[in-house]
Amino acid sequence: MIKILFVCYGNICRSQMGEAMMKYIVKQQGLADKFFIDSAGTSSEELGNPMYHMAVMKLNEYHIPIGNHRARKMTYHDYQDFDFILCMDENNYRSIMRLSDNDPQNKVHKILTFTGSNDDVADPWYTRNFEITYQQLDKSIREFIGYLGF
Repeated sequence: MIKILFVCYGNICRSQMGEAMMKYIVKQQGLADKFFIDSAGTSSEELGNPMYHMAVMKLNEYHIPIGNHRARKMTYHDYQDFDFILCMDENNYRSIMRLSDNDPQNKVHKILTFTGSNDDVADPWYTRNFEITYQQLDKSIREFIGYLGF
């Protein structure tokens, strides 16, 4: 089983969207039993909060179930436990580098690198454009699944 952790700052928008979207995509492709998928944040500001309501609305538009995840903060144990840690932006990347002692196992990736871009996933908390974030995540998740050989 391949263990994937999506990470953003607060774990209420991008990382929870990524988690829900990847679960949905691998289920549609008949691959759900090959993955364990979760999400976390680099901050403790939103601990225990559900997915942001505008992110929920965007996923509902695409009929993607959101589950009942509550925001949590990434730990060093997560670094040890997961095979891939997919972060949303450069700030998340730097925070995870500090947490993981510079990623000695090469698990940490900015998710858009799987599309050939070093850009950040747009943060809809600030942009209020959840569609752009959805499209970036959809493309990068599909490319990531292909990178894994599925």
